[in-house]
Amino acid sequence: MLSAMTGVMIGLGCASDLFNLWIWFEAMAITSYLLVAFYRDQSPSLEAGLKYLIQSAVGSVFVLLGIGLVFSQTGTLELVNIKLHATLSPITLAAGGLFIIGFGVKTALVPMHTWLPDAHSQAPSGISAMLSGIVIEAGLVAMLRSLVALLSITSIWGPVLIGFGVVNMLVGNLLALGQIEVKRLLAYSSIAHVGYMLLGLGITFYVGNSAGAQGGLFHLLNHGLMKGLAFLSAGSLLYTLHIAVGDHDPLTIQDLAGAAKRYPIAALSLSLAVFSLGGLPPLAGFMSKWQIFLAGIETHNALIIALIAFAALNSVLSLAYYAPLVNAVYRLKPSEAVLAGKRLPLMMKIPLIVLALAIILIGIWPNTMAWLTEPAGSALLAGLGG
Repeated sequence: MLSAMTGVMIGLGCASDLFNLWIWFEAMAITSYLLVAFYRDQSPSLEAGLKYLIQSAVGSVFVLLGIGLVFSQTGTLELVNIKLHATLSPITLAAGGLFIIGFGVKTALVPMHTWLPDAHSQAPSGISAMLSGIVIEAGLVAMLRSLVALLSITSIWGPVLIGFGVVNMLVGNLLALGQIEVKRLLAYSSIAHVGYMLLGLGITFYVGNSAGAQGGLFHLLNHGLMKGLAFLSAGSLLYTLHIAVGDHDPLTIQDLAGAAKRYPIAALSLSLAVFSLGGLPPLAGFMSKWQIFLAGIETHNALIIALIAFAALNSVLSLAYYAPLVNAVYRLKPSEAVLAGKRLPLMMKIPLIVLALAIILIGIWPNTMAWLTEPAGSALLAGLGG
């Protein structure tokens, strides 16, 4: 299922018409249902999978309705031809709204996000890393591809994306503040980070320059690395402290106390991941957030600059729930779980080291990714007719 999910996401990126885009999107959902409910002998896992199934299915229906509306107005489903034939009407506006809602379920737009904390916390940690770092971004790519085809008829999508981004940042951070389960905390933080991506992309949709999209897509890339590292680090500790000793209790912040003494690589990689997610320099997360903030400031639009300031404050707020994780792993007195934990396998350490190095190197030399983010941002702007 993991191999299939990877393959269908590639198909989603290559689809040239709305119907095949929906087919690949639905195939991605079907493969991920089974991965979320992987621990089928545990009721919380099955509950998370069922919730994910129901909400994703409803979202897919909304997308299919939107496709029908577009076809009724334009007579084509080719993304390139839709731009040529679409006209401003309530039906095409409704189609765009349906695309945002339908794809927004997978992207975890508030209030369509309620499946995400359960799914990410109950899935195996490697799958949680894929869901948070790759799958929700694939949903965002599908949404962008459908909206770009309709943008020529109205500029409303820019403010809509910015609005969702601001709400996602605030709600994701506030919900994460009260969490004591590590994987649920990381899941809620994904909601906030989708907000930063939407803010950057919305700036490009609204003012017609590529800088916002470059920052948003750069953060999309960095979030995959950062959240992948965070979930794999948490998953390795979950394995050694709980699963390897025969229980399936969730990993809590208290369980992490003193983990750095016995598991220094996992503790360091988790610390680097959450500090990067919090936007501390010179790590990758700071660089992509900074690029989004600069793009907003360069618009010289008072409202957008105010929203950039709001986003910066939210980045500081996120440290309120990231810092306790770091504080816990470096405590002097280890928890009972750490004292009873098993040895961390070498094959679990290797991906942690690789991802940690990537976050540090991209943070120090962010221009190393410019070959990818700049053409991607320019391509999005070209699709918007800019």
